[in-house]
Amino acid sequence: MSDAAAPRPAARWHRRARHALAHSLRVRLVVMFVLLAMAMAAAFLFGMQRALSVGWRDAARPLLMDYVDHLAAEIGSPPSVERAQALAQRLPVTVRISGPAVNWNSHPAAAERESRWRDAWTEDDWRHHEPRILERTTLDGHHVQFGLNTQIWRDRPRLVGWITLAVLLALTALAYARVRRMLRPLDQIRDGAQRFGRGDFSQPIPVRRPQRPDELGVLAATINTMGSDLQSMLDAKRTLLLAISHELRSPLTRARLNTELLPETPELQANRDALLRDLALMRDLVTDLLESERLASPHLALQREPTDLAVLVAEVIAGLEGAPRVRQELGANLPALQLDRARVRLLLRNLLDNALRHSAGVTQAPEIVVQQISAQPTGVSSGVWIRVRDYGVGVDDAALAHLAEPFYRPDASRERATGGVGLGLYLCKLVALAHGGSFAIEHGQPGLAVTVTLPLT
Repeated sequence: MSDAAAPRPAARWHRRARHALAHSLRVRLVVMFVLLAMAMAAAFLFGMQRALSVGWRDAARPLLMDYVDHLAAEIGSPPSVERAQALAQRLPVTVRISGPAVNWNSHPAAAERESRWRDAWTEDDWRHHEPRILERTTLDGHHVQFGLNTQIWRDRPRLVGWITLAVLLALTALAYARVRRMLRPLDQIRDGAQRFGRGDFSQPIPVRRPQRPDELGVLAATINTMGSDLQSMLDAKRTLLLAISHELRSPLTRARLNTELLPETPELQANRDALLRDLALMRDLVTDLLESERLASPHLALQREPTDLAVLVAEVIAGLEGAPRVRQELGANLPALQLDRARVRLLLRNLLDNALRHSAGVTQAPEIVVQQISAQPTGVSSGVWIRVRDYGVGVDDAALAHLAEPFYRPDASRERATGGVGLGLYLCKLVALAHGGSFAIEHGQPGLAVTVTLPLT
């Protein structure tokens, strides 16, 4: 069990690293800078090593050959192990003697390292058919090979390597901090764009160094200007809708009164009833427009009072025209919520009217489910969950995301028989959000399902 679970943290770390590399601009920039620095350092070191090694080796070869002759003469012929041992102790060299009478190595453990170092000096000699400059042959047939004893320098390069690694990591951390500071305005621009998308224009995006802004500062100022223009356009639209709605109320009321005062003769009755229906629809449209603007206002004040949702649902269903059949599933011991009864009644009525309208010709009745919840991933910690579903034909995926938008209707004909003007679900969404809840529409397969969550407080 433990063996199977062991790779999971590493796998999660790799997934997080891949995600950061794919989605984070600052991480990609830091990685690019580090790789570029390492590549430049490697290219510089390789080039300098090649440039210096060739010239230095050519200049040092005659001096080294003369020095090796001196060391070989000091060991003597036949080779003296005592003199070779004293030489290896006095100088940072290794000595290896092989021949018919003497076979001796001053540093047996370093033989492989000596061979690599010696081959580095002698590969050019073999290529140019020159004698090996670190080997000598005595008169009695013994071969004396010299090498460099790197033991005394082994610890210092290791320390230098660790220090270099630490400096590289420190520089990487500084580069990441600097890049993060440079790209911090991108986070502020992203947050500001999200606020503007939600319709919140109260807080503009901060502009760094407004007197001398850089490219990101210019971008932030441009988006602030765009947000201000959008706010002006939305305010103008809202003011126009409110003005039109208010101005239409009086003539609609007078027209309805005049229509009701018409004589109820058989010749005028059909036209009179049709005109009254159209006037009622126009009145409802004006009422919905005014209510949508009130709900969308940031200064909305809800008239909250303790409300039993089960009782309110029963009242709304009982007040539906024609006493339609609606299947109810109401949870037991539902808590009393602080709600605006008039607006929640509007929400329930619109949802049920919409479900009944799309259940025409379907044998299965629409349903409403009300249950208590303890937690929701949408942020509502506890409250009540309302779900209204129909079993009609539903809509396609392209229209599903737009159903709660104002004046949107999925049918292009805009016929009155297939629905209202497209404000019902929009009002439901505004009511749910005004109470601090959430609103979601999904496919019911078949039909549609609308879910509303209302918090306890």
